[in-house]
Amino acid sequence: MIISRVKLKNWKNFKEVDVPLQDRTFIVGPNASGKSNFLDVFRFLRDIAKPGGGLQKAVTDRGGISKIRCLAARAHPDVEIEIHISEFGSNEPLWKYSIGIKQETRGYRLPYLTYERVHHKNKLIIDRPEAEDKKDQERLTQTYLEQINANKEFRDINRFLENVVYLHLLPQLLKHPNSFTGPDLPGDPFGKGFLDRISKVNEKTRSAWLSKIEIALRIAVPQFKEFKYTEENGRPHLEAVYEHWRPKAGRQREDQFSDGTLRLIGLLWSLQESDNLLLLEEPELSLNGAIVSKIPALIYRLQKPRKRQIILTSHSSDLLNDSGISLDEIIVLEPTQEGTNARTATTIPEIKAMLDGGMTPSAAILPRTKPKNINQLTIGF
Repeated sequence: MIISRVKLKNWKNFKEVDVPLQDRTFIVGPNASGKSNFLDVFRFLRDIAKPGGGLQKAVTDRGGISKIRCLAARAHPDVEIEIHISEFGSNEPLWKYSIGIKQETRGYRLPYLTYERVHHKNKLIIDRPEAEDKKDQERLTQTYLEQINANKEFRDINRFLENVVYLHLLPQLLKHPNSFTGPDLPGDPFGKGFLDRISKVNEKTRSAWLSKIEIALRIAVPQFKEFKYTEENGRPHLEAVYEHWRPKAGRQREDQFSDGTLRLIGLLWSLQESDNLLLLEEPELSLNGAIVSKIPALIYRLQKPRKRQIILTSHSSDLLNDSGISLDEIIVLEPTQEGTNARTATTIPEIKAMLDGGMTPSAAILPRTKPKNINQLTIGF
């Protein structure tokens, strides 16, 4: 399944959003326009749905309603989220899930639901507040989505959302995990436990996936020869052999890999890892432009057999130069004084005209994301 549409009101940067999403979606926009916050909508719903999560924890982890609510929210301050869930390759909604959230004005100032609605094939099956909610307002501090005894009719939504995967691998965390103290973040979004994830996959599958990564690394990384998984004293490691001037190749472990190599390994592993919605934060970081230019085609090739949706953010002209990217796959974020607007590139006439004239998506879209006064950046230095 995929999320085929998202509607937002007062979510972080966004006062109001209503955009369709494709099997493969690229989110582009200037710095601080809300690309990460757009992805965080799906992480937020995952954090509500997953075991040990729930509405209260999901809101608290983000600093409370005041940190979630758009600064441009005035007359209608509720935070609202609606998603449509469809079968892969279809825009026809199988499910619709929507919530509105407010904060108590007194007492514990807990977040609570102003509504929670579920549609199945356009038939309304859940519509809160229900009669029991009105008798006991504290019930509205929890969604039905997070309650196994209440989500039986729409448990498909729960299972879909709780398995959403987010990746923004930070190489230093992977290289030196023991140097970063404190509790691990749920879902390991930054790759601190990436090697443990690899170790938990059964040996046959792990070997098959790593073999594919090895082939890619031989092409992308100079002098790369061999790549394998090992364990020492119960700890998992990745090892690589490079061809050097010496007769015997030197062997390196992950803490000696370049940042770009680790990020490429993380990307290639994650694309094979599951069939669940994958959120990628700027996958081009630390990678050579020639490699980045192949990411869209790589995603397309790997996602189709798995029928997997992938949503990613990017600033990269190399990535968006792929002529195989259609305008309806690109969401353009445009900051304004009243919050960030989000539009599908195909609905922006100037961009459509440029592509009809032979421009690449990169040439048509990225100039719109540059700061207006960028040429003045060096003034005063």
